[in-house]
Amino acid sequence: MAALDGLPPLRDVIRRHELDARKALGQNFLLDLNLTQKVARTAGSLEGVTVFEVGPGPGGLTRAILALGAKKVIAVERDARCLPALSEVAEHYPGRLEVIEGDALKTDFEALVPEGPVKIIANLPYNVGTQLLVNWLLPKAWPPFWQSLTLMFQKEVGQRIVAHEDDDHYGRLGVLCGWRTDAHMAFDVPPQAFTPPPKVTSTVVHLVPKANPLPCPVEKLERVTQAAFGQRRKMLRQSLKSLGGEALLVKAGIDPARRAETLSVEEFVRLANSL
Repeated sequence: MAALDGLPPLRDVIRRHELDARKALGQNFLLDLNLTQKVARTAGSLEGVTVFEVGPGPGGLTRAILALGAKKVIAVERDARCLPALSEVAEHYPGRLEVIEGDALKTDFEALVPEGPVKIIANLPYNVGTQLLVNWLLPKAWPPFWQSLTLMFQKEVGQRIVAHEDDDHYGRLGVLCGWRTDAHMAFDVPPQAFTPPPKVTSTVVHLVPKANPLPCPVEKLERVTQAAFGQRRKMLRQSLKSLGGEALLVKAGIDPARRAETLSVEEFVRLANSL
C-alpha cells in the first residue's frame, strides 16, 4: 500500500508520531496494509460511497478505503494524538477525508449523512464495539441510513452476531442482528496482525440491512430479549415473569417451559408483539 498511495509505511507513521496503542481506549492498531485492503474490499464497491469510520488511529484502514475509491471518509477519533497522522492522509487525499475529534458513542451519525450511499467500515475499539453496533441496528426508522456495516470485532462477538437458535453463542445480539440484517463472518484476523497483539483472534463481520424485517416495535423486542437472556438458564415462564410470564407466552403461542436460546427470531418478534 505504501507503493499504492505514496504514503509512508504505518510503522514509520506510528514511530514518528509516538503513537503507542492505549488499552484504556481499546486500541489495537492494524498495521498489515494487505489486511486493511481486504477489510475495505469486504464492503464491496466504494465508488461514489461515503464511508463512516470509527477509531481510525494512525489511518491504515482509512488509507485503504480512500485508495479503493471511496468518495469521502468521515472518521470519528477520540484520541487527539492520532490527529496529526490523519491530517497527513487528508492532505494526500484533498477534500476526501473529514476527521471529527470526539466520542463515537455520543456522535449523531445520522446527522452527518451526506447525499448518496453510506457504508460503515471500522476496526472498532474493543470496549465500545458492541454498543455501537446496537446503536446502528436500532434506529426507529428503517431502512437505516447505511447500506452495509463491515466491522471488526473479537471473534467471540462475531460469533454472537451471526448465531441462530440452539447455538451456544446465541443471545440478545444474535436476535437483534438476525431480525434486521443478514450477517456473516467474512474472515478472521490473527493477533499478530495488530500492534500490540490482542490476546484473542479478531473477525470481520459484514451486515446488510433487510429491506422488510418482521414488523415489531424496537423497544418491545429489546425488553423481551433483555429479560429472556438475562436469566437464560431458566424456563421462559420464569425469566419473563416481569413481562407477564406464562400468560404472555401462551398469547404468543410459545411453550412456557422452553428456554430463551431455543426461540427463533420470529418467535421473539411474536413475543414482543404480544406484550
